[in-house]
Amino acid sequence: MLFVRPGRLADLDALEQMARTAQPVLHSLPHDRRALEARIALSEDSFRADVDFPGEEFYLFVLEESESGKLMGTASIVAAAGYSDPFYAFRNDALIHASRELHVNRKIHALTMSHELTGKSRLAGYYIDPSLRGHAAAHLMSRARMMYIAANRKRFTPEVFSLLLGVTDDSGVSPFWEAVGRKFFGRDFKDIEIESGGRSRTFIAEVMPTYPVYVPLLPEAAQRVLGEPDSKALLAYDIHLEEGFETDRYIDIFDAGPVLTAQVDRSACVARNETRVVQQGNANAAGAMYLIAHNGADGEFRCVLGELSADRKAGASLPQAALSVLAVNEGDTVRCVPLHALHQHEQSGDAQ
Repeated sequence: MLFVRPGRLADLDALEQMARTAQPVLHSLPHDRRALEARIALSEDSFRADVDFPGEEFYLFVLEESESGKLMGTASIVAAAGYSDPFYAFRNDALIHASRELHVNRKIHALTMSHELTGKSRLAGYYIDPSLRGHAAAHLMSRARMMYIAANRKRFTPEVFSLLLGVTDDSGVSPFWEAVGRKFFGRDFKDIEIESGGRSRTFIAEVMPTYPVYVPLLPEAAQRVLGEPDSKALLAYDIHLEEGFETDRYIDIFDAGPVLTAQVDRSACVARNETRVVQQGNANAAGAMYLIAHNGADGEFRCVLGELSADRKAGASLPQAALSVLAVNEGDTVRCVPLHALHQHEQSGDAQ
């Protein structure tokens, strides 16, 4: 059975392999082993900490296959984006250029460097093994983060956001980067992706343009990809929409990928939440697919997918395998959120 749990130092080798092979680059997983080890240690401390408001905490989750112990994916939450350095994005503004004498009144779109997302909680570092493309586990890996947020509201801000991969070609070249970023950095997109550490490095403000970038002056290829997710991010995009995220006026400063935002109170994992009493049941019981999560002691968290009756009064009738990975017994309570059938079998990409 596939289940989501917090990452731990024992996962270092597997996570290092993901960090080095994942395409596109995972911002939340440094390639350097020592830096990655420190990131995992921070996550362990964050899960165990008694938190009253979001700060420098970082929460790393992994997708594990219970029988083999193999890790099949990872995803993370940054409690407050840009906690140490501002988090940068481009804000898509509409500027009015007008002249009464010439009878001209034009609305021109321009991209302005912004750090208004700084301090907000961010979903980051989503990766699912290519063998699970189109599998419901892709939804489990991504949305388990919102299940955790829903159960631990004090740890996160009322609004969360997620930055998705922008359009690149088969060689990893971004039309937007070639039109804008390369002019200022003089380096390849992938190199800066790795060094940026998730868009929170001071050198971004030092090098990127401080004045608005007028969209009509950009090459057509760059204009076409503004706010568009790459084909590899379409699955992640759909999962976010399923959760209740919406596109915003911000785009990524490097590849112009979309920034999606959601009010936690309006997210599916809060608005559709059901607390159910656990019962041991038939593994083949028919019903609708649900995300099922349990918060344990000392920062423990587990989330699985399972079929439950649509009648919440029926409780959560779970097979022994689910009881084991959730670390629950009959009579315990679990958080349950329906997973809409519309998106359960979509075929798409595998990274965010």
